[in-house]
Amino acid sequence: MPPRGLEPAGVALVDKPSGPSSFAIVAQIRRVTGARTGHAGTLDPFATGLLLLLSGRATKLAPALVGLDKRYLTEIDLTARTSTGDPEGEVVERHEPPAEDELERSLDRLRGEIELPVPAASAVKIGGERAYKLARRGVEVEMPVRRSTVHELEVVAYAGETVTLDLRVSSGTYVRSLAIALGGHCVSLRRTEVGPFSVEDAVAPEAFTPERLLPEAEVLERV
Repeated sequence: MPPRGLEPAGVALVDKPSGPSSFAIVAQIRRVTGARTGHAGTLDPFATGLLLLLSGRATKLAPALVGLDKRYLTEIDLTARTSTGDPEGEVVERHEPPAEDELERSLDRLRGEIELPVPAASAVKIGGERAYKLARRGVEVEMPVRRSTVHELEVVAYAGETVTLDLRVSSGTYVRSLAIALGGHCVSLRRTEVGPFSVEDAVAPEAFTPERLLPEAEVLERV
């Protein structure tokens, strides 16, 4: 008999809904499997889309999965910045949206290797404390700059005040930082791919069963 918590083993592809935290989804899957459960990257509560959740002995696969590129679909409000870069924050600035040619130039600057500040409402530690906790108390701090790569960035829809983008980025990229750099905030954010894994193959948390776990060998072959 395997040690307690190591079975069932495998990787779950789960389509996270907007609202609950990623850790709430991890706990939900753990209750179904009864096994130790981890993740290969979280999503903000307002965001939706693909989570890779690791069950049982497959939790050891995390190092092979956390660094995979991510693909997102995001709608950005170009008329307002918020304190968090997403719809959960307070509006801190309103302005006219950029002209289309100005927006195109801004998008060009966000393709390839970029450096942008980490959003204040993030889990990065500043002086030993999570940045989002400082932000909630109104403490202003200088956020670190993170280097990342935007491999692909395409306009899906443009409506003057909003723009919808399809982008593929390196692991650790904050899409909210890109929205802030464009003078706006994310209205919606959906993760559609993690490396070779697609949200089209994922299930809602309530539809998950242990039979949906991808075997470890199959996962390693794909990455």
